[in-house]
Amino acid sequence: MFNFSGSEIVFILLLALIILGPEKLPEAMRRFGQTYNEIKKLSSGFQSEFKQAFEEPMREMQATADELRRAATFSIDTEPVFVADPAPTAPVIEPAMSAPAPPEPEAPEEPATDPAETGESAGDDDSGAAAR
Repeated sequence: MFNFSGSEIVFILLLALIILGPEKLPEAMRRFGQTYNEIKKLSSGFQSEFKQAFEEPMREMQATADELRRAATFSIDTEPVFVADPAPTAPVIEPAMSAPAPPEPEAPEEPATDPAETGESAGDDDSGAAAR
């Protein structure tokens, strides 16, 4: 608790002998010893309560970690199990009232591209001039 070396203790005892005298020194040493023991008991009591306060949550966390380890372990030797018709993952929600779908617009008529329909002859085409 107190980190004193041998020479420091001897110096403190000589100083106490000079200040208190030989009659009062033994009683002062007894009081000091009793006080030191009380402080030591209080310190060890505090330490044990502190350890107990943290041991229970640590045991609970250890138990949870063990359960997670057991749940995460699996055997590679087992054959996979296939489900024939799995259930849908999310339910389909239909609206209670739905508006009728708007009618699709009609596509405009395309102009005729066939030369027979347009009245043009095949010879009027520029592509035939480039072939000559």
